[in-house]
Amino acid sequence: MFQKLDDLLKRYQELHLLMSDPKVVSEVDKYQRFAKELALMEDTVKKYQNYKKVVSEIKDTRHLLEKETNKELVEMAKRELEELEKIKKGLEQELEEKMLEEDPDANKDVIMEIRAGTGGAEASLFAGDLFRMYSKYAAKNSWKIEIMDSHVAEAGGFKEIIFAVKGNSVYGKLKYEKGVHRVQRVPVTEASGRIHTSAVTVAVLAEAQDVDVQINPQDLKIDVFRASGAGGQNVNKIESAVRITHLPSGMVVTCQDERSQSKNKEKAMRVLRARLLEHIRKEQEKKIAKDRRTQVGTGDRSEKIRTYNFPDRRVTDHRIGFTIHDLPNIMEGNIEKIIDALQDAEKKLKLSRLSSVN
Repeated sequence: MFQKLDDLLKRYQELHLLMSDPKVVSEVDKYQRFAKELALMEDTVKKYQNYKKVVSEIKDTRHLLEKETNKELVEMAKRELEELEKIKKGLEQELEEKMLEEDPDANKDVIMEIRAGTGGAEASLFAGDLFRMYSKYAAKNSWKIEIMDSHVAEAGGFKEIIFAVKGNSVYGKLKYEKGVHRVQRVPVTEASGRIHTSAVTVAVLAEAQDVDVQINPQDLKIDVFRASGAGGQNVNKIESAVRITHLPSGMVVTCQDERSQSKNKEKAMRVLRARLLEHIRKEQEKKIAKDRRTQVGTGDRSEKIRTYNFPDRRVTDHRIGFTIHDLPNIMEGNIEKIIDALQDAEKKLKLSRLSSVN
């Protein structure tokens, strides 16, 4: 825990220096991003600085007790030491709870990837429904949606859509959406009225900054080509689409939504950084034993997390056994009750972990 707090303090000091740099001050977006990050860590850092001060005072008081011979001063020092130890213990508990409750990525923007899975055209249609649901939820939170890349299906919806979501506490809320979303309903093409089951995968990646992931330009292979639309027809007579291959990992990112090659390249790099950061996080999680996990679910794309049953108007989140019979409202972006339930479950899991450690 203290290593994390030291890292947090170091970042806090770095941000203060960065925000006094005239170059940063002149870049409004960067300055606002740093200010937001600084504000989020302020309370924890202040508590930790107070804790370090108390620890230093305890050390000085103990040193005094070792050398002092005056009985009255010794008694005063003992009482002071006892009081300082109580304060130290209280601050330790507050810091421990603070670190368990807070996700360091909670306030980061995200890149979401929605892909149609099993179910053919119906899966593509539902991928479109989910994108609409998240777009409406974003609007309710005053978040901004930016489409990075998309492949429209012939029957409607999306084979794949990649988009960024920017705003306050975005990752802290949307991180629970990663996994397989299953839909049960009668497709519009089904004449017999038979219910079909289809699936869509959702990835939620915390958007990485340069400080999070360092990419060597020599590790990149960049190809350009003409963008194409649904059905494969050419929609751009110049080579504006960009494909970036990260050679060490084999990751491939393609962006073609913009008419500008440079803008497509910029978007592709943002997606690549986010995927690499997620890869690093996955590798770290592999080193953590299952009984030490403090997240709801593994966050794996292959994990079935939720079922949307249209005939029964029911939505069930399988990770916490939460069911709500209000599907039409949910599909309109009103997913707060599900996210609140997941946040509450994760908090209880973390607190139970804290109790078992103590």
